[in-house]
Amino acid sequence: MGRHALASPRRRKLPAVAAGLIAPAAVFFAVGGDFHPYPAEETAKPAAEPPAEQGPPCCMEIVAAPGGGSTAAIQTVGLSAAQAQPSTASRWRVINIPQLLPVGDAPERGLQVKTILAARAVSAAFPEIQDIGGVRPDALRWHPDGLAIDVMIPNASSSGGIALGNRIVAYALKNAERFALQDAIWRGTYYTPDGGAKSGSYGHYDHVHLTTKGGGYPTGGELYLR
Repeated sequence: MGRHALASPRRRKLPAVAAGLIAPAAVFFAVGGDFHPYPAEETAKPAAEPPAEQGPPCCMEIVAAPGGGSTAAIQTVGLSAAQAQPSTASRWRVINIPQLLPVGDAPERGLQVKTILAARAVSAAFPEIQDIGGVRPDALRWHPDGLAIDVMIPNASSSGGIALGNRIVAYALKNAERFALQDAIWRGTYYTPDGGAKSGSYGHYDHVHLTTKGGGYPTGGELYLR
């Protein structure tokens, strides 16, 4: 048969076996790039930087009414380095809005504005007080003109009553400028805002008498603030 003799059965069998082994392997490697027994973990991406928070400002302005008055004052309060963030230059304004004083124990008809303010403030500061006299006939002009009030003291002769009257006098003198206070009278002593105190036959053992400089009669648009 020469050079064109047919291959022996044994020689044909070896390539067939090799082909049977190579084919599954080829399939395995071809598919292996997409096949995983467990889901592949995604490559971690750096988290986006969150926008800078607007932290506490460098300082705060507190707007308040000193001494309960209606005139506003601004106080700047500095913050520590831990509290303040240099990335912000904003300022916070914390506003303390003064509260309105409710009508107190005094009948306000005929009283002038500073006298009304004093009466309402005393009523709010001393809830023990239940009776305050205002306008009434008198030989002196203070009560008839709405310039004075009488703060009646419960159990005025007791140690508790005397202490309460003393506190009311001290409160009125402390707020003398706010009330436009002219004087206070209590247990025979006449007090003035400049620190004067004269003892004598001034009476007023059952109430504290407060005289203001008035400020004019109300027009209806007044705000009485704590």
